Amino acid sequence: MSNGDAITGRSMEDLAKPKIFIDADVLIAGSASVAGASHIILHLSDLTIIECIISQQVKVEAERNLREKMPQALPAFGLLVESAVKLVDDPDENQLVSLQGQAHVEDLPLLAAALLHRCHYLVTFNVKHYHPRGEKIIILRPSEFLYRLRQQLMGLIP
Repeated sequence: MSNGDAITGRSMEDLAKPKIFIDADVLIAGSASVAGASHIILHLSDLTIIECIISQQVKVEAERNLREKMPQALPAFGLLVESAVKLVDDPDENQLVSLQGQAHVEDLPLLAAALLHRCHYLVTFNVKHYHPRGEKIIILRPSEFLYRLRQQLMGLIP
């Protein structure tokens, strides 16, 4: 198998690091607590087991909410943004047009950013806000993502 692993028989694409886009609620929850699925996801990204991506919109919204409601979490937020996530630009209006109707209006830029950066998953507490067409991205809650990741990792062992 030239493009795969001789032991598991999986292709290199199957073994690729999961790339996930997280929304502001997940970033807030992961910054405000050292327990829970959101924090674990950010920790896994910091360890480079997965890759977490956020857009400028997510960063600004999370920081604003933390400043207003949980200022004690701002230092953890700053560290996580610096070490555990990749910050990308917000999509422009032209990039949103083809996605109309696939997410609530305020969440459409998040779906667009996730798709533009070829994320496998969009992790949010608001899964009902998203209705992507096709199989380009999977929308999951943090705990559901961790369950799926665990299942994928277990599948790597023969």
